[in-house]
Amino acid sequence: MSAPKSGKGRSAIADVVAREYTINLHKRLHGVSFKKRAPRAIKEIKAFTTTAMGTKDVRIDPALNKKVWEAGIKGVPFRLRVRISRKRNDDENAQEKLYSIVEAINVKNPKGLHTSVAEEA
Repeated sequence: MSAPKSGKGRSAIADVVAREYTINLHKRLHGVSFKKRAPRAIKEIKAFTTTAMGTKDVRIDPALNKKVWEAGIKGVPFRLRVRISRKRNDDENAQEKLYSIVEAINVKNPKGLHTSVAEEA
């Protein structure tokens, strides 16, 4: 029998940071039927952000949503370059201390770009 888990995960409260990622949506949407591709892409972006930043509260920028949907429900781009910013939640009755906001970055070709720490604007 294994020892009980303590409630401590890694604390990310001091980590207010922004990073730039390339998300490969093509591999995440493989085998998904056409009429479910864009909604699934949004869910996959949220799941990627949750694992990358460790926050359950993920907010998608409207411009990113528009970029995913611009070619229709089945024409989702293969790769997206995004900036994910982890911020403190200043709302006093918020359940989570941190939230992540995902914004699209315009690059000509996101293929081959590596993760980088972005400077806060």
